Amino acid sequence: MALRLLAVLIALVIAWSVPQLARWRDERWFRSWVSRLGDTSGAGRVAIILLVPVVACAIIAGILRALPFFDVAWLLFAVVVLVYCLGPREIESDIDAITRATDTLRRDEAVAALQSGADPLPWFAPALVEATFFAALRRRFGVLLWFFLLGPAGALGYRLAQNLGRDASLALDADARSAAQRLADALDWIPAHLMVFAMALVSDFDAVMGAWRHWHHQSGSPRSRLDPDFLGAVARAGVDADVEAGDGYAQDVSDPIAELEDARRVIRRVLVVWLTVVAVIVLAAWFA
Repeated sequence: MALRLLAVLIALVIAWSVPQLARWRDERWFRSWVSRLGDTSGAGRVAIILLVPVVACAIIAGILRALPFFDVAWLLFAVVVLVYCLGPREIESDIDAITRATDTLRRDEAVAALQSGADPLPWFAPALVEATFFAALRRRFGVLLWFFLLGPAGALGYRLAQNLGRDASLALDADARSAAQRLADALDWIPAHLMVFAMALVSDFDAVMGAWRHWHHQSGSPRSRLDPDFLGAVARAGVDADVEAGDGYAQDVSDPIAELEDARRVIRRVLVVWLTVVAVIVLAAWFA
């Protein structure tokens, strides 16, 4: 776990320091791989699409881990995989582009870069906060969780599953698309909950947990369905509570700029909580 934490720290520093990396994250190979399997369909097609690159990544990581030199080869490989899987852009850069836009046209372009679905995002604070936290989940926190649990193969598997399940431009049959979307939601479910619990620590605990409980009571979503949609409602409640309390010297919850700036702070705090928890686990293992 210590080596994985070191790889995460290095990858995050690289991603923050070199924003040009967004242009290097080429996914044309994955699109070509999906197209090559056009003669298959359904959940079996999804399994083949994802398992082949993930297993290949796991084999490479295993071979590198067996080499000498204190796992340096594995560390370098893990950092490369993480840098590829994070993003495609840092969430803070998209938020900054919106809040610092000099005119409406640039602002709308920045908002369009933040959205993940096909529907355009309105200039409406609750919708922007939801989109921000879902982007943070899928660009960063989901990648980090599955990397901590399963190593480079976990990070790559999560990233490819999200692309497959949420990119409408990929040519998939109806059954395969449905299976891919269910898998993408399932992989989001655990990191979304961990984000909620971290938000409860760094934001208004009562507002966050109250929104989480209310969503589960009122959504009508069966417990057997691993639906991460609760994250949007919880994020709105937490950010609204922070803004109303004067966090960031603003109290207007209808102001998109104030809400986005607080969302940026909360996302950074959640990241600090995650890294701190992992560091405590590493230290506990050392002294055990």
